Amino acid sequence: MIDIALPKGRLGERVYQLLEEAGYPCPSIREENRKLVFENEEAGVRYFWVKPSDVAIYVERAAADVGIAGKDILLEYQPEVYELADLGVGQCRMCVAGKKGAREVRDQTLRVATKFPKIAKSYYSALSRDIDIIKLHGSIELAPLLGLSDVIVDIVETGKTLLENDLEIRDTVVPISARLIANKVSYKFKHKEITRLCRRVDSLCSKKEAAL
Repeated sequence: MIDIALPKGRLGERVYQLLEEAGYPCPSIREENRKLVFENEEAGVRYFWVKPSDVAIYVERAAADVGIAGKDILLEYQPEVYELADLGVGQCRMCVAGKKGAREVRDQTLRVATKFPKIAKSYYSALSRDIDIIKLHGSIELAPLLGLSDVIVDIVETGKTLLENDLEIRDTVVPISARLIANKVSYKFKHKEITRLCRRVDSLCSKKEAAL
C-alpha cells in the first residue's frame, strides 16, 4: 500500500481526480461522509485528508509515503522530503504588492507583512535590501492599507483581492504549483511503487498540458 496525504479543499479534490485518472481510484473518497482515511486494497493506495500546510509534515515524518504540497510550503518550511514532480495544478504566484502609486524609500528599512517570512527574507536578501518582517496569519492585504507595512509578500491567484483593495503587484517572487513529494525512507523501500505512481501522474500531466 502507498499512503498518500491529500490537502483538504479544492486543490486536494483536483489532485485526487488526477490520481484517479492515473489508475489510483478510491471510490469511497467521493461518498458523502466525514471520514478522513480511505483505502482501496486492489489499487494499492490509502488516502487521507490533512490541512494543506501539514502535508509536508506527514510525509517528512513517514506518516505518509507521498503527498501533494504547494511549492510555497516547501520553500517556507524546507522539509526533508524528495520533490518528485510538478503536477501543474493549483498554479499561482508568490508576489510583492503594495499600495498603488506609493513610492519606496530605498534608504529606509522596508516593512514587509507576510505569512511566509523565510521566502520573503530570501527574496530581499538576494536584493541586498534591509527589511523588517511582520508575520501575520490573517488578511495580509490589510497591513499596507493601515500603515502597518510598506509592502506584502503573499500568494496571488487572480489578483482580484489586490485590485479591490487599491493594491498593485510590484514583483513576482516565485511561481507556485502543487508538487508530488515523497518520504526519503519510503522512496527507498517502496521505490518501485512510488516511481510507478510518479511516472503515471507525470505522463498524465504532460498529456493534459499538451492538450491545452
